[in-house]
Amino acid sequence: QFTTRVVSCRAAELRPEGGGEPVRGFQVVLEDTILFPEGGGQPDDRGLIGDVPVLRVTRRGPEAVHFVPAALEPGAEVLLSLDWERRFDHMQQHSGQHLVSAVAEQMFGFKTTSWELGRQRSVIELDTPLVTAEQVEALEKSVNEKIRDRVPVTVRELAADDPEIETVRSRGLPDDHVGPVRVVDIEGIDSNLCCGTHVSNLSDLQVIKLLGVEKGKKNKTNLVFLAGNRVLKSIEQSHSTEKALTSLLKNGPSEHVEAVKRLQSSVKLLQKNNLNLLRDIAVLIAQDFKNKPAPKQLFVLHRKEGDSEFMNIIANEIGTEETLLFLTVGDEKEAGLFLLAGPVEAVENLGPRVAELLGGKGAGKRGRFQGKAAKMSRRGEVQALLQEFISHQNPGA
Repeated sequence: QFTTRVVSCRAAELRPEGGGEPVRGFQVVLEDTILFPEGGGQPDDRGLIGDVPVLRVTRRGPEAVHFVPAALEPGAEVLLSLDWERRFDHMQQHSGQHLVSAVAEQMFGFKTTSWELGRQRSVIELDTPLVTAEQVEALEKSVNEKIRDRVPVTVRELAADDPEIETVRSRGLPDDHVGPVRVVDIEGIDSNLCCGTHVSNLSDLQVIKLLGVEKGKKNKTNLVFLAGNRVLKSIEQSHSTEKALTSLLKNGPSEHVEAVKRLQSSVKLLQKNNLNLLRDIAVLIAQDFKNKPAPKQLFVLHRKEGDSEFMNIIANEIGTEETLLFLTVGDEKEAGLFLLAGPVEAVENLGPRVAELLGGKGAGKRGRFQGKAAKMSRRGEVQALLQEFISHQNPGA
C-alpha cells in the first residue's frame, strides 16, 4: 500500500483486452504510484485507489496513467493498494526471463530478440533457427542450479550518458525516454537495462520449467517457459487431469498413453465400418427411389448421420439428368451439410437461393451445389421452392 495524491482526473474510454465495447471511465494521474504501467514485455499491475478498482495502467511519457471506473477528486489524498499476487507472478516471470536469456547466451550464444509475458505461459524469442532438446535440457538444469545458489538480484540507476551503459545488455531504450537509466543485475550472471519489476533473489523464483521450443519468425526460435508459482499450478492441473484419466481409463498413469492408443485404433475401425455402412445405405436408398413407379422429378432426403460422400453416392446412383435432388445431413436444430443436384441449369439457378434459405454458404459445378447450412430447420422452405420450380418447368406435372 502507498499513500499519494490525485494530480488529475479526466473522462476517457478503455477498450477491453479481449475486445468488445469500450468501457467509460477516467484517466487518473497520481503524484507517485506503486502500480507498474505496461512496458518492456511485462503487463501492467492492478489494484485499488481507495476502494475504486484500477482496470489498466499505461505509460504516457514519464507519467503512469491509471484507468478507473469512477471519478477521483484532484488534490485528494488516496491510499493506493497493489494486487500483490499478480505483481509477484510478473516478478517471477520477468526475472525468470532475464535468467534464461542470460544463461542461453552464455552457454550457446543465443541472443534474445524479444519476449512476451503471457497469461498462461511466457515466450522468449531467440535469434537462432534451431534449439535442440539436449540444449533445452542443459539450459533448464543450469538456470535451476543458479536458483538454488540463491543469487542476489539488485537494481541500480545510471545517468543516461554513463559509459557503463555500453557494457549492459539491452534491446534499446524507448524513443521518449528521459532521465536516469535503470539496470537490473543478477550477481555474476547478467546486467540488463529494464523498467520492469523483479525478485530480490533468484531463490524467489522457486523453479523454472522450460516447456520446449516452437518455430518463430524467420530464422528465430520461441522458447516457452514457466517460472515459480506457475510451475506449481501447472503440476496441479496435470495431476487433476491424470486423476480424471485414471478414473476414465481404469488404469494407472503409466498406462494412459497405451490405453488412448488402443481407443484411437478402435475408433478408427468403427469409423471405417460406419462409413462402409453409410455407403451401403446410400446405395439402397437410391435403388429404392429408382424402383418406384411414380414420377422421378424431385427427391428430398434428410438424415442425421451422414457426410458429403453419403449424399454424393445417392446422387451418383440416382442420376441427376432428370431428377432434382435435395439432400441434407446433420442435426435439425443445429448446423449441417446440404447437396442440391440435378440438371445443370436448374442447379445453377437454385443453388445460391437454397444456400441463402438455409443460412449457409456453398459452391458448385456441373449440376452439383453443396455446402454448409446453419438453419437446417428451414428445409421445408427449400422443398417448397424446388416444388414450385418444377411446377413452373412442367405445368402438367
